[in-house]
Amino acid sequence: MSLHWPWALLALLAVPLLLLARWWFNRRRQRTAIRVSSVALIKAALPGRSAWRRRIPLILFLAGLLVLGTGLTRPQASVTVPTDRSTILLAIDVSGSMCTTDVAPNRLAVASDAAREFIRSQDNGTRIGLVAFSGIAGLLVAPTTDQDALITAIDGLTTARGTAIGQAILTSIDAIAEINPDVAASGVNLGDSAAPPGGATPAPLGDYEPDSIVVLTDGSNTQGVDPVTAAEQAAARRVRVFTIGFGSTEPAPMVCTPTQVSGDLTGGNWGGGPRGGGRRIQQIDEAALTQVADLTGGRYFKARDADQLADVLEDLPSEIGLQRVDVEITVWFVLVAVVLVFTGVGLSLWWSRPRVPR
Repeated sequence: MSLHWPWALLALLAVPLLLLARWWFNRRRQRTAIRVSSVALIKAALPGRSAWRRRIPLILFLAGLLVLGTGLTRPQASVTVPTDRSTILLAIDVSGSMCTTDVAPNRLAVASDAAREFIRSQDNGTRIGLVAFSGIAGLLVAPTTDQDALITAIDGLTTARGTAIGQAILTSIDAIAEINPDVAASGVNLGDSAAPPGGATPAPLGDYEPDSIVVLTDGSNTQGVDPVTAAEQAAARRVRVFTIGFGSTEPAPMVCTPTQVSGDLTGGNWGGGPRGGGRRIQQIDEAALTQVADLTGGRYFKARDADQLADVLEDLPSEIGLQRVDVEITVWFVLVAVVLVFTGVGLSLWWSRPRVPR
């Protein structure tokens, strides 16, 4: 909780001043007390109230004043709320291993189907960009709300050699920088604000930009910048990176349709008809993907089959589309103060009411 007007805490001085005034009036009343011959007669005439009945109304009244004085500072609570201005950069691995058939018909086909469904499920206000990466990374579609353009680009994905996860993160950062002036491009030196090498403490949720990167890969980085180095750049820019490791650990043939293979993978075993190679053992670098997510305040997910991948992408918006904002809660302090004050006054009047002789 934060205070918008902290100097208003001076109003709390009214409570000790009231206690001091009460003490002073009690002393003055004792000095001007009238001597009587029988104290017993006075006690009999006074209504019988125990010590706690005398103190509870005062305590409630003073507590109400304290709460009311705190409310004058306009307290604000940090709460997590959905944001309608988020941008998601979806970076999809199109390396040759995405032709592996451990997930039928192959990983690229399943990942493409899941990406299409993810795009269709987003609100019209959510901008999505598409990055494809193999040995290099390229921005296929700049962040847009045009879902048809995104799906058309996914339909045209083809595989190539190599896996450049780090470069995909940097390309995504640059795409975000084009639409968000608060995010610097990957080549900009941020000086002391850059994340320290090897690790950084993730920022609180409210300190992140509304833009996030989702990296879907089935392997480990083989070319270009190291993914952790790229993640440090994202962390310095307060951009979260969510990573998804896709595929099983079972060896399986690599078979892609002709439309899924680029010229980079032609020749050799990639002959006519459905193109395939040898059997491949899954080698996801889960340690690196987890470190990338932790470093940037994101999260790592493991999806072994089509259903798990669909579930991961379905749940992602609930995490990506959240921002922590400060909401003023003055009204709640006022309500509590009113209840305490009126309760204290009411109890005092009730317990002090004249008793009718029986």
